[in-house]
Amino acid sequence: MTEGGAAGHGRAGGPRHPGGAAGTAAGTPKGSGGPAGHWAPGTQVLWRYRENGGAHIHIARPVTVVRDDPELLAVWMAPGTECVKPVLADGTPVHREPLPTRYTKPRTVRHDHWSGTGVLKLARPGDPWSVWLFWDTGWRFKNWYVNLEEPLARWAGGVDSEDHFLDISVHPDRSWHWRDEDEFVQAQRDGLVDAALAARVRQAGRDAVGVIARWGAPFSDGWQHWRPDPAWTVPSLPPDWDHTPAHLPS
Repeated sequence: MTEGGAAGHGRAGGPRHPGGAAGTAAGTPKGSGGPAGHWAPGTQVLWRYRENGGAHIHIARPVTVVRDDPELLAVWMAPGTECVKPVLADGTPVHREPLPTRYTKPRTVRHDHWSGTGVLKLARPGDPWSVWLFWDTGWRFKNWYVNLEEPLARWAGGVDSEDHFLDISVHPDRSWHWRDEDEFVQAQRDGLVDAALAARVRQAGRDAVGVIARWGAPFSDGWQHWRPDPAWTVPSLPPDWDHTPAHLPS
């Protein structure tokens, strides 16, 4: 998938961003105080992805918690949110690099702003995917996007995952189709996805398609009619966005 649609990918290489996978908390969450181990609505946290084939964070997106409980984490990424995303070492956007060399050329990260209309992200604890909702201008619902990934790992300032390349687009008429199958195949060729992981990802995709076929949660829950609280501010990207403290107690 591409940065404009969801998450970028890639093996470590070339210049590194400052910091690393360990350090201090990525900012103090605002509005915390929900049930033990969960965030209250309005809390601002980070939704992050590790690079494929490496341990460093290469995507960081400040989001606002909509709901967080043992059944579901829902967060809102507002339009214009400052994010961190991967690019090639020469500054070329990842999705513009030809597929045969997209995952082998050296990379770095850069700060940017989310250019879309905003994204609602939904994840059930332990699921190897999250479901994202997209709207066109004027809140015209566009589609659900099933992002196949590692189950989210919680820490004091947000959640982390690793993207698995393959995705599913689900339309308002309940039809669906696979996305980024070419990237999934290329990632296997380049050694970013081994045979065991590829099998797990394919099974996760089939499981997600099963949920779509029976129109289970979250597709049946009416989230396309949700709107953000107008009082919410756009979260800021903390300077230590790539640092991680100990995980929250379970």
